[in-house]
Amino acid sequence: MKNHTSIGRCRLPRKKQYMPSLVFAVLFGISIWGCFLLAQETIDWKSSWHNLLHYGRILFLQPKRSDHLPIGELAYSLGISFALSILTTIGGAAIAFFLALGAARNIAPSGVVKIIRIITAIIRSIPTIIWVLVFSVTINIGTDAAVIGMCFHSIAYLVKVFSESFEQINRDTIDALRACGAGFSGIITQAVIPVAATSIISWTFFRFEINFINAVAIGAAAGSGGIGYYLFMAGNLYYDIREVGVITYTIFGTVILLELLSLRLRKGIKQH
Repeated sequence: MKNHTSIGRCRLPRKKQYMPSLVFAVLFGISIWGCFLLAQETIDWKSSWHNLLHYGRILFLQPKRSDHLPIGELAYSLGISFALSILTTIGGAAIAFFLALGAARNIAPSGVVKIIRIITAIIRSIPTIIWVLVFSVTINIGTDAAVIGMCFHSIAYLVKVFSESFEQINRDTIDALRACGAGFSGIITQAVIPVAATSIISWTFFRFEINFINAVAIGAAAGSGGIGYYLFMAGNLYYDIREVGVITYTIFGTVILLELLSLRLRKGIKQH
C-alpha cells in the first residue's frame, strides 16, 4: 500500500513513523540552543557548585527549628495542609463521580461524553497552581481560592480515571438491566458501584496524595496557609536554611507515611 510501512502484522502510516524522530530532533535542537545561550552568560561555576554543596549540607545535615516556628505551630500548619487536601479530594471525588457517568461511553450518549471529556481535558491541561492563581485574582488570595482551584483540577482528573473504570463494565450487563426496566439509579447501584468501587477508592486516595503535595506548593505560592506557607517564609523572609531543612524533612516523612498507607490500602482492596 502507498505511504504505509509494515511492522509485524500492523501497517503504520509513514507520517506516524517519523513523528517520534521529528519530536526528538526539535527537543534536541532546543536543548543545544539553550546550552549555547547559557554559555554566553558569565557564570562562576566553581562558586555555584561550592554554594550548592554548602547550603545542601546545611539543609539536609544540620536542620534546626528556630523560634519563628514552634512545634505546635508546625503541627498545626501540617494539619491545615492535610485538611485542605482532604476537603478538595472528597469534594472533587463526589462531583467527579456523577460527571464520570456522563463521560463513560457505555453509559451516556456520545454527545454528552464528548462535551464532558473535552471540557475536563482542557481543565487538566492547566496546572493546579495556575487555577489557584486565577481564582486568587477573581476571588481573593487565601484558602478559598486554594480550595476551589484544587477542586477544579481534582474533578477533571478524577472524571477521566473514574470514567475509564466505568467503561470496564460489560455493556451487555447494562443493556440487560435496562431491558429488565432498571432506571439510571438502578444501573448505578447494581452495576457501576459493585464493579468500580475498588478502582474509585484507589484512585481517590492516589489523588489525595497529589493534593497534599499541591497544598504544600499552593501554600507557598498563593498564601493559603499550611506548611507550605511556613516553608516560603523560612526560605524567602528569614533566610533560615536550617528551618527549611526541618520543614522539608517533615514533608518528606508525611509523604512517605502516605505512600505506605496507600500501599496497604491497595493491598487490602486487592485481597477483598
